[in-house]
Amino acid sequence: MFERLRSTAALAELSQRDIPMLGIGLEIGAAARGTLMGPDALRTTGLPRMLATLGHRVADRGTLREAEAVAVGMEPRWAEFCKHLPEIAGWTRRIHDHAYAMSRDTGVPIFVGGDHSISMGTVSGVARAAAERGREVAVLWLDAHADYNTPETTPSGNLHGMALSFCAGDPILAPILDAERPFRPVAPENIHLFGARSIDPGERARIRTHGIDCVDMRRIDEHGVAVLIAERIAHWRSRDVHLHVSFDIDFLDPGVAPGTGTVVPGGATYREAHLVMEMLCDSGLVGSLDVVELNPYLDDRGRSAVVTAELVASLFGLTILDRVGHERVPATSIPRR
Repeated sequence: MFERLRSTAALAELSQRDIPMLGIGLEIGAAARGTLMGPDALRTTGLPRMLATLGHRVADRGTLREAEAVAVGMEPRWAEFCKHLPEIAGWTRRIHDHAYAMSRDTGVPIFVGGDHSISMGTVSGVARAAAERGREVAVLWLDAHADYNTPETTPSGNLHGMALSFCAGDPILAPILDAERPFRPVAPENIHLFGARSIDPGERARIRTHGIDCVDMRRIDEHGVAVLIAERIAHWRSRDVHLHVSFDIDFLDPGVAPGTGTVVPGGATYREAHLVMEMLCDSGLVGSLDVVELNPYLDDRGRSAVVTAELVASLFGLTILDRVGHERVPATSIPRR
């Protein structure tokens, strides 16, 4: 069975990718504990094997389990609104180093968290490597939340809710990454929120002021994911960007994936989420991926982990049926265990 599937995928050598996968056991950026188990849960579902069966060359780099706390040159009046700031700054710098090294190669790195604060390290490392190649990074933030708070606006002090602001170059948050690690912030026109349905008042004002592209669930209901994702694919192609997808499990409706600490009703359906991933795969633009906020402690018999693994597989070529013009492997051909 496995050899037959490998032969099918080999028909399209250009679609075969090197995929280094790094687990990141960071959970203190969020209020709920348990996301440090996310990387192992996805391994248990067989995600690396699913990707290998699709013809990709997967290299599991293990999981980062700890990082040293560091001093952060942030003004005390702002630092007091950032929980676990020294620890998360240490994590961010360590993650950045790994993401930068992994992104200098020609593959498509996958970073599996952990909470969404890991993206401060992944996006900054990816952007640094892209800048050395003369390319900009665009970020597709698949999430119920905007994560666009700052220490001035945060209602909770949790840094996973400020991750995208850091990636956009917020000056208050900038000292989290030290000067030894150069970082090109993501330009406002290259930030795309998709699936939002829980945005704090301070975030709402900042999104409007900065002109951030934000597709909430009402727009998805009105226009459908196919039209909206196609528009953004056209935009990314016109700018020739490196596309980084940051996939938070709470993008999905909790009826589909209950295993996260930040559930919000009314999220993407199973088919909507797969369509997003399939269209991104067809675009050929995805250069790196975060998978965050999977909390096995809150899951229902592994259901969220299985759905997440299937969605990641869709992003890398898994389909329900063969598609004319796309050499991709039908979902019925992929063993789940």
